[in-house]
Amino acid sequence: MSISFLPRYFRTFLLFVTLVLTCAPSLSRAADDVGSLIDQFSEARNFNQTEEIVKALAATGDPAVIPVLKTLADGDLYYREDDGKVFMTADGESRRNLLLIDPLTGEELGEMSKRDLEKIKVNNNLRSTIDAALAGMTLMSPNPAVRLSAARSMMDAPSEDNLALIEEALAAEEDGEIAAVLGQARAISILNSSRPIEAKAEAIDDIAAIGGRDAISILLSARGSLDPELQDEVDAAQAKIEKRLAFWDAAQNVWYGLSLGSVLLLAAIGLAITFGVMGVINMAHGEMVMIGAYSTFMVQQVIRTSYPGLFDWSLAIALPVAFLITAAVGLVIERGVIRFLYGRPLETLLATWGVSLILQQAVRTIFGPTNREVGNPSWMSGAFDVGGLVITWSRLWIVVFSLAVFLGLLMLMKRSAFGLQMRAVTQNRRMAASMGIRTPWVDAFTFALGSGVAGLAGVALSQIDNVSPNLGQSYIIDSFMVVVFGGVGNLWGTFVGAFSLGILNKFLEPYAGAVLGKILVLVFIILFIQKRPRGLFALKGRAVES
Repeated sequence: MSISFLPRYFRTFLLFVTLVLTCAPSLSRAADDVGSLIDQFSEARNFNQTEEIVKALAATGDPAVIPVLKTLADGDLYYREDDGKVFMTADGESRRNLLLIDPLTGEELGEMSKRDLEKIKVNNNLRSTIDAALAGMTLMSPNPAVRLSAARSMMDAPSEDNLALIEEALAAEEDGEIAAVLGQARAISILNSSRPIEAKAEAIDDIAAIGGRDAISILLSARGSLDPELQDEVDAAQAKIEKRLAFWDAAQNVWYGLSLGSVLLLAAIGLAITFGVMGVINMAHGEMVMIGAYSTFMVQQVIRTSYPGLFDWSLAIALPVAFLITAAVGLVIERGVIRFLYGRPLETLLATWGVSLILQQAVRTIFGPTNREVGNPSWMSGAFDVGGLVITWSRLWIVVFSLAVFLGLLMLMKRSAFGLQMRAVTQNRRMAASMGIRTPWVDAFTFALGSGVAGLAGVALSQIDNVSPNLGQSYIIDSFMVVVFGGVGNLWGTFVGAFSLGILNKFLEPYAGAVLGKILVLVFIILFIQKRPRGLFALKGRAVES
């Protein structure tokens, strides 16, 4: 009977129903095939047979098998002893029972006693096979993160069986990062395959281009199974990687040195101001750093409890707070103690040491002796790679911040009336006083400025060090070494001294260790001061030279 006389929409409906009825048996057969494969896990008598079933399931390409394979890898796949039916499981309401879940539909089928179920066992080799199978099935996922994870899994578990799938995914991949990982996975898989020598030689070059110690491990593990003709190429590739690693290791040490130097610069630059202008050996300088760190902690506590949405701005808010608090404390110390001890450096040293003990005990009484948690804003968390360098955002921002503080102080010293008065007092205190400069107030505000800068250092150090009452003690000796090495009172000397000693420390540590490295740096400074008692950049002036 013709259906041309029927309305168009009704004819379309009939065609759709016919198509569904035609395809339904094939769809049902496909589901039955996958289900029968899953049930074959109950018949496997060893890990090799289980592995073959895993590969057969992966070959179906059916996304429904992905949760089954994941459950198998997690050790939660069981079969019923009386009929061999396989189920995914979860914890039941009773410890003796397991909740049965249909492996294809995910439908919960009730609970059963563990005694009536048998676990399908896996080992490490089988887990690697499962991971590779899952990776192969997710290489074509529309989600880039899933494809990237799958490509990395292929790298970790190379197999000739996955080569065709990798190459197919690589040809279709448009994301540059994922394509690069797939290319590496292809090269590693070729090296462990029966491909021709020419393909393996090309794969060796690709692995050498990956670089890193993982690439050396891959080459060494495959070396024994490669043709003798490729042995020299493997050795040449290994030497090339090791040479590149040596370069990046040196570059990484330079970066670590710059990072340490920026910390030393922040800790020492305030000391350079007070020591150079006032001639005061301030042993309480480290405690100013500590107060700055605790100021950051208090700001974050207020933000956490009252304004949690502002947490990413907590450091920006803490900077002026820490500067004002530590500058005020420094002003009180100068007006209350230090101004009575000018010209007596030993007594100043002892007095400021006593002040440092008082401040430490006060902080212990208020905040307790344990470390306090200071969080990292999101923009200071994580790391990124530059070539072979690993750079953390927290360290990078501290380097930028230390340079900004240094340039700000330099502009203050060179371009402001207060900076002009500070330099005049440094070079010739008596002449400056005779010209009408109130040297006592210059001393007071200089000490407050140096203390405030130490507070800024505390804000930065709270992101990379423990905030505790002993925080300042870790940096006071290094700060004095930087100031003496660079030249007392000279900002450029402090800058060069901080980064020079930071880089020197990091190059000595791999060979001598952290403690012996610091001792060697101290010996170097002592020998250097014997030749240049005024440091790298000596101040000029009648009072200084007299």
